[in-house]
Amino acid sequence: MPNDRGSWGSRPGFILAATGSAVGLGNIWGFPTQVGQGGGAAFVLIYLVAVIFICAPILLGEVLVGRYAQLGPAGAVRRIAPTGPWWVIGLLAVAAGTFILSFYAVIAGWTVQYLWLAVTDGLASDARGSGELFDALSANGSQNILFTGLFIGLTAWCVNRGIRRGIEAASRLMMPLLFVLLVILAIRSVTLPGAGEGLAYYLRPDLSQALNPEIIGAAVGQAFFSLSLGMGALITYGSYLHRSHAVRSASMAIVGIDTTIALLAGFIIFPAGFSIAGFDPTASGPGLIFAVLPQLFATLPGGLLFGAAFFLLLSVAAFTSTISLLEVPVAHAIDQWRWPRRKAVLAVGAFTFAFSIPSVLSFGGGFFSELPAVGGTFFNLMVNVWNEWALPVGGMLISLFIGWRWGARFAGDELRRDGPGFPSPALWGFLIRFVSPTAIFLLIVFRFVG
Repeated sequence: MPNDRGSWGSRPGFILAATGSAVGLGNIWGFPTQVGQGGGAAFVLIYLVAVIFICAPILLGEVLVGRYAQLGPAGAVRRIAPTGPWWVIGLLAVAAGTFILSFYAVIAGWTVQYLWLAVTDGLASDARGSGELFDALSANGSQNILFTGLFIGLTAWCVNRGIRRGIEAASRLMMPLLFVLLVILAIRSVTLPGAGEGLAYYLRPDLSQALNPEIIGAAVGQAFFSLSLGMGALITYGSYLHRSHAVRSASMAIVGIDTTIALLAGFIIFPAGFSIAGFDPTASGPGLIFAVLPQLFATLPGGLLFGAAFFLLLSVAAFTSTISLLEVPVAHAIDQWRWPRRKAVLAVGAFTFAFSIPSVLSFGGGFFSELPAVGGTFFNLMVNVWNEWALPVGGMLISLFIGWRWGARFAGDELRRDGPGFPSPALWGFLIRFVSPTAIFLLIVFRFVG
């Protein structure tokens, strides 16, 4: 095993890093957006059920695979199943980490630019001005290439420092900062005039909507994406654990912290949003974050500080996720090709940046802004292929792999190394073999038919 592989310095460091991998823009804007489009509190209720019974078993399984094999996704799958077509699962995870980073970094670049606008009082104060500001910013190709490259470069610098001095050290700093910012913003939001209406929308479920197939599908999908399943990050992070390190309680902590952060984001968005006249809770992600909320920041007492803190929060959440996305292909190059870490980081970082440029140029006109073959932009194509399809397919396959190819009994033996605890190996085995893959399969079918 190459010396450049590394290991975690402590169990809390692993928990913070893995939580940082899961926590990202999907929690801060994706979750509130889906709640708004899903009718409010009924969506939240279904989301929590999906996290516990569908997604948490897969998360624990991915960490178990990594700890057992001491390799990234491709190597781990090959070690457990040397023959057969299962190796595709590992390569799909590596590809997902690489290509998701290529368009995720574009959005991360926007958050940094909006942070600067918030600090310099450059946010628009009305709906039309906010929309025009976002359109102009996203259409500025050269500027966005610069900020996307800077974000990928900063991510590469952190990953190049290694597991302990880079990823773990950054997570120990960033995750507490992110949580503190969330709590401060949530307290400020729920004390705004009109916040009560937003809290009612968020916390009082209309149980008649809980049986809506569209809401159920959206809630399961958001729970899956919120925990970053199917992209190999948790297998990779698990592989840096020593075989003696317990993963059951650590995995439950990751699920709990990630879910708490998503819920806190809702306590920011909806009370704040409903304090704006004419707020539409069903607004899409970019429209909600980069067009609607700046109106609030520009009119609030102390809104300059409030807006700056919010976009700092978004930037931190994006950074903790891009680190894990880059580490997946870097670990693959170290494990499978025996590259030194520096070479792997430079090669993967350069490839990812080059592939991000078409996503940057998807806004404001031009070849990549309208592809006749796919009926949309290159950016939307990447989101649909990797977020909407590759991740759920990968998650379903990894749950089938763990439950049936590795075998719930053998995987359960690995889980028993941690001693007694929740979930029991028998309960976890049932969920990973039957409940999780069936639910994801139904989600995929529903999306295909829909």
